[in-house]
Amino acid sequence: MVRSAVKLILNFISKVVVFPFAVLCKLEGWLSYRKSEVLFSTFGQIMAILPGQPGAFLRRAFYTLTLDKCSNHCHIGFGSMFSHTKAVVEDHVYIGNYALIGSAYLGKRCLIGSRASILSGKDLHVLDEEGNWTDYSPDRLQKVNIAKNVWVGEGAIISANVGEGSMIGAGSVVTSNVKPRVLMSGNPARFIKKLDVAEASSPVNES
Repeated sequence: MVRSAVKLILNFISKVVVFPFAVLCKLEGWLSYRKSEVLFSTFGQIMAILPGQPGAFLRRAFYTLTLDKCSNHCHIGFGSMFSHTKAVVEDHVYIGNYALIGSAYLGKRCLIGSRASILSGKDLHVLDEEGNWTDYSPDRLQKVNIAKNVWVGEGAIISANVGEGSMIGAGSVVTSNVKPRVLMSGNPARFIKKLDVAEASSPVNES
């Protein structure tokens, strides 16, 4: 009870501290017809390098005020940041250090390993008529769905949806949708085996 009360107070204080930054980010979004996120990225980078528990509280507070949705009950590790506001973080999500999250939905109790990258889909850049790669456009953002109880290993790169209870091996590259409760690994990621309920839930219990 005391621990919950202290956490609630610290969350409130953290939101007060980051509130001016969040307001500027919201104003940028409202005033920019191209949905600019320059201030959001700038402040996100600042929050990412804040150390220790204070940094963890301030990062979470900043993203609860700027993302489409971010739970008060999650952890966003040192060096980690979101590149777009079009992201959702549900309860008890754990994001390790130096992870990069784009436009994504992170279901309850996901574990996102250190240095993992979740991209905003597979079509952020396309070839134009002259064979040149086009610049980034917010119109091509796709929200990648990481279902609940998913474990994404360290250094994995994800640009497709991952089904509930699945595990993505460290260093894997996922470009096709992953079914629920399977282990995928490799570059490109390949099916390794199906996971039973105990195997699929064990990474969450260990956290």
